[in-house]
Amino acid sequence: MQSFKVLSVNISEKKGTVKKPVDKIELGEEGVKGDAHSGKWNRMVSLLGTESFEKFSKEAGRKIAFGEFAENITTQGIKLYETLPLDRFVGEQVELEVTQIGKKCHGSNCQIFQEVGNCVMPKEGIFARVLKNGDLKEGDSFKYVQKVIRVGVITLSDRAYQGLYKDTSGMEIQKLLSGFFEEKKRPVVYHYELIPDDAALLKNTLLQMVDEKCDIIVTTGGTGIGPKDLTPDIVTPLLDKEIPGIMDLIRLKYGEIHPAALTSRSVAGVINQSLVYCLPGSPRAVKEYLTEIQKTLMHSIYMIHSLDLHG
Repeated sequence: MQSFKVLSVNISEKKGTVKKPVDKIELGEEGVKGDAHSGKWNRMVSLLGTESFEKFSKEAGRKIAFGEFAENITTQGIKLYETLPLDRFVGEQVELEVTQIGKKCHGSNCQIFQEVGNCVMPKEGIFARVLKNGDLKEGDSFKYVQKVIRVGVITLSDRAYQGLYKDTSGMEIQKLLSGFFEEKKRPVVYHYELIPDDAALLKNTLLQMVDEKCDIIVTTGGTGIGPKDLTPDIVTPLLDKEIPGIMDLIRLKYGEIHPAALTSRSVAGVINQSLVYCLPGSPRAVKEYLTEIQKTLMHSIYMIHSLDLHG
């Protein structure tokens, strides 16, 4: 687990001005007490590393003072701009969660931009919200904790459960999501269950994965109209919110190619902070469905965690 140091803590009373170093800052549910940027929004606390300072100092032709980029916390020991939303910084007294990387440049309204004609904050500054209140001062340190995406995979199949054939659909889900999250530089862990077509067992397994705080739960099998196809009937009543557009789009798009796809009763929705997707039971369908689902996957995860980043 990587650690990094706090070199300075800084406050400004007005937006668009440089911040001044202070002995300590008090972090609460709205950010830095007494700072112009505090409030219940994505950018309540700003951070910038000396790794970024050094590059910009060369461009500016002078040493840049801590707080001059309007950052609340100046750090050393980690490239902050390589972290991702929902990663955490855990200190002895406080804990922060990354909410945004960079921001729109204010241009002529920014004091540093007026002087140099450029600013590093829009590209390499990051923003966070406070998860644990407390004081922070120069010399304190943080541990960097990456957000690990937890994925639950449930395959429903009497025959696969009996060992009559291998569960290729469940394996395909893990393969595709592993590739997706590798591209996003996100670590991922799986909780996999192969169960028979049993209503009570499906409900219990799904709710257990929700309790284990899986970010995503994907089922495969049981979405058709056969006598033993029960997945949507069990899952839909458990959803806090349904997301009908995703599955409607997939049925229409692939139904033109494979008309049988129009008989799928696949559903998507949210239970607590878990995204739930119920897919058909063939590897081909899994690939088709996940290809479309992945287009909104990170955005959906962010929205569940109150981050409207359109990512």
